[in-house]
Amino acid sequence: MLGCECFCWHDKHSDYDEFTPLPQPQPFSLPSPIPDWPPGQGFATGKINLGELEVVKITKFEGVWSCDSLHGKAKGPTFYKPVGIPDGFFCLGYYCQPNDQPLRGYVLVAREREGSTPEVYRDYDSDSDFPALKKPVNYSLIWSSELDRNGCGFFWLPNAPMGYKAMGILVTDTPEEPDDDEVRCVREDLTETCEIKDTIHVAGAHPFQVWNTRPCKRGMCCKGVSVGTFFCSTYFVSENEELEIACLKNLDPTLHAMPDLSQIHALINHYGATVFFHPDEDCLPSSVQWFFKNGALLYEDGELKGKSIDYRGSNLPSGGTNDGAFWIDLPGDNNGRDNVKKGNLESAELYVHVKPAVGGTFTDIVMWIFCPFNGPANLKIGLMNIQMNKLGQHVSDWEHFTLRISNFTGELWQVYFSQHSGGEWVDAFDLEYIEGNKPIVYSSRHGHASFPHPGTYLQGSVKLGIGIRNDAARSKYFVDSSTRYKIIAAEYLGDGVVTEPCWLNYMREWGPTIVYDSRSELDRIINMLPFFVRFSVENIFDLFPTELYGEEGPTGPKEKDNWEGDERC
Repeated sequence: MLGCECFCWHDKHSDYDEFTPLPQPQPFSLPSPIPDWPPGQGFATGKINLGELEVVKITKFEGVWSCDSLHGKAKGPTFYKPVGIPDGFFCLGYYCQPNDQPLRGYVLVAREREGSTPEVYRDYDSDSDFPALKKPVNYSLIWSSELDRNGCGFFWLPNAPMGYKAMGILVTDTPEEPDDDEVRCVREDLTETCEIKDTIHVAGAHPFQVWNTRPCKRGMCCKGVSVGTFFCSTYFVSENEELEIACLKNLDPTLHAMPDLSQIHALINHYGATVFFHPDEDCLPSSVQWFFKNGALLYEDGELKGKSIDYRGSNLPSGGTNDGAFWIDLPGDNNGRDNVKKGNLESAELYVHVKPAVGGTFTDIVMWIFCPFNGPANLKIGLMNIQMNKLGQHVSDWEHFTLRISNFTGELWQVYFSQHSGGEWVDAFDLEYIEGNKPIVYSSRHGHASFPHPGTYLQGSVKLGIGIRNDAARSKYFVDSSTRYKIIAAEYLGDGVVTEPCWLNYMREWGPTIVYDSRSELDRIINMLPFFVRFSVENIFDLFPTELYGEEGPTGPKEKDNWEGDERC
């Protein structure tokens, strides 16, 4: 079974005879079974080597305590103890999740690797006699609930020995302090700092909050490994504050759990998303080669005429930084420009960057899609929808989505949907699928932002109903990335395994800088509005996204922050 397995409850509630457990989330499974992946090194073997430690992902739990909803606004969470821990492995902390989601989480359990050589993995001198794991000295009670129909919950922070860090919180349904053998702390040099992420629960009358956690440093070269545990506190905690618990650190330089090239192809064939474009989309994607072959021009600062670009991009300036010295533009003649603006769906393909995530315990398959042109914006002001003439349009548009795969099992865990200057991670249980385990990505009309479901999404002031419309719907225009893709980079595989295309290392702008005559467009909008809903020019400027009024030409994938960093969320 994929995801989390079933759980049972402790029956230690004699002090509260009317106790009845709340309805609990059911386990989640992907629509289709996971295939047998091609044989490789350490990918999808169930265990991951972190250097001195070996970890296993536990997805079987028993419920310890559950909360009611807060004033009916949201369903409360349940706190779980991991069970079925393999012999020789030790618990690092407990798990928590909201009750309104399918049961699909994990915590890592750890053991010292047999025959490991600590000095290979440590990045500073340390006494090799210190074990990687130690029992806590004792526990501190963080918070306890009042007795109600859900029983009592007691939250305990393990107090780590000197030189060690706690990895998570324990929860009991009795006031007795947990046994010191219940959990292990980790030697400090094998850990990284972590921070709070999403709020899971806020107690109504009590200053008590619960969050899930993630490594503070995230990205392709970062070593922090999420344990899957939660953090709770009775005091205010800021988003970037270092916590009293830590995450693990991957000190294995080989990243042996990452997929090899044959496994990457198998993952894309199995999970590659189908990207649907809006039925009224007239700025469709194309391949980069089609764009170059059909007249795209390279301009250099100070030169009046552009130069034709080789279909491979071999005559593009390579490397450096985006210094404004070069940019790409559409063909010079009107017919050529109009033709390229439409794109060419038949040639379109997804450009794939594969990289380690969360310390090499996940693989991010980043799929980039290229559109030769970004169409004008469609504005929404209350009940009115106004199609702009030019505002929002620009030459070239690079958008992406990211498949996050668990390296323990090869299971699709989340998908990141890039949406203009931000985006969102969506769990696998909240995706739409087609043909088995292939998620659906909806690309918005003209702007090409990615969304998990069809509909109209507003970029601007949702409360006032003012902003740019992002309309997403299924249509006959689509690209199946499971078959129409090209791997353009996978640095961790080493030199020569994946050949990067020439155009990938063009670090300048893929379109000219545009400054819109936004005042004339704005005057047209104001004149269309009823008198009683008209705003001042300054107020309307403030309500729309800043990129609506003018922007530099977009840069290619390697210039984006998420090429080496994590997704914005």
